[in-house]
Formats: sequence, structure tokens, C-alpha cells
Amino acid sequence: MSHFNLKSLTFYAVAISSVLLLFKVVTAYGESSLKAPLEIDSNYRLMLSEKLPICDKSGFLLLNLQQSGIYLNGLLVPDNSIKTSKVSKKSSLMGKIKNQQLNLSGTIQKHILCNTPNVPKQTNLIPVKLQIQLVKKGDLIGKINVSDNSKTIGLTAIPQKTKEKSEEPKNH
Repeated sequence: MSHFNLKSLTFYAVAISSVLLLFKVVTAYGESSLKAPLEIDSNYRLMLSEKLPICDKSGFLLLNLQQSGIYLNGLLVPDNSIKTSKVSKKSSLMGKIKNQQLNLSGTIQKHILCNTPNVPKQTNLIPVKLQIQLVKKGDLIGKINVSDNSKTIGLTAIPQKTKEKSEEPKNH
């Protein structure tokens, strides 16, 4: 019995061609449709276009984002709290990236949103929703909604440079 008859060679040629064609189709689909989300794991300074409706004055907020794939955890704190390290590190916002848009929601204490550190700590939690469009570089543009209010306020998220602890012990 010979393995080189026309019927066997035709079978192997069709099988190998089918595998190569399938590989090419899957590769083309993956390159065009499956892309890793942008890396946005960083600190951002939020500049609001106007003051929040629940606050007497406007102030800057810092948003610390932690990313795992498309899922995000966020910590929203007053601008001056990172310097003093008086804020807990527990994430207060959760969300994910979908269609090049970052969506975060959660609850935040009012004194954090209003940046009033000398006011006695208020325990009332305010629902907050953030939507930010992702772009490849530069500042991020989005909007914030607090207290389930229908009014949204525009914001600009400016990435902050982080100091990495890359000091390694020197070997002599």
C-alpha cells in the first residue's frame, strides 16, 4: 500500500490548506478587532468646568486609577491630600473601559468632593459617576455627575507624573 497515491496527497493538501487559511483568517480578525486597552494606570488631576452643585466652592480633585485589563478601580481625593497622605487607600469607584470610554461609579464622602478638610467628617456618601473619553496622548476629557443629578459637569483629567521608586541597591 503506497502513501503517495493521488487520493492521499489530495487529502493532505486540502487539510494543510484549510489549516493555513483558518490561521490567516483568525490572525486578520485578531489584528483588526482585538486590541489591548490603553494603559491608563496613573494619577490624574481633575479640573472641573464649574463647581459641583453640592459644594460651596470649586477645587481640584485627584483621581488615582488602577487598571487590570478593562477593569478599573479609582480613588478620588482632594488635591492636597496626596501630599499629606491623610486619605485611606481604599478604592471608592469601580468601572471598566468600553468603546474607548472609561466609566467609573461609586460613592464618595461629601468633604472629599468639596475639598473641605477642616469641616468635621461628614459620613454622608454621595453617588458619583465619571465618564471620560480615552485618547492616545494628552489630557482626557469627560464629565462628572454627582448625587444622581441630571446635570453633568465637564472635566479635564491631566495625567500627573509619578515618582517611581527605582532606587536599587548598589553592588560593589
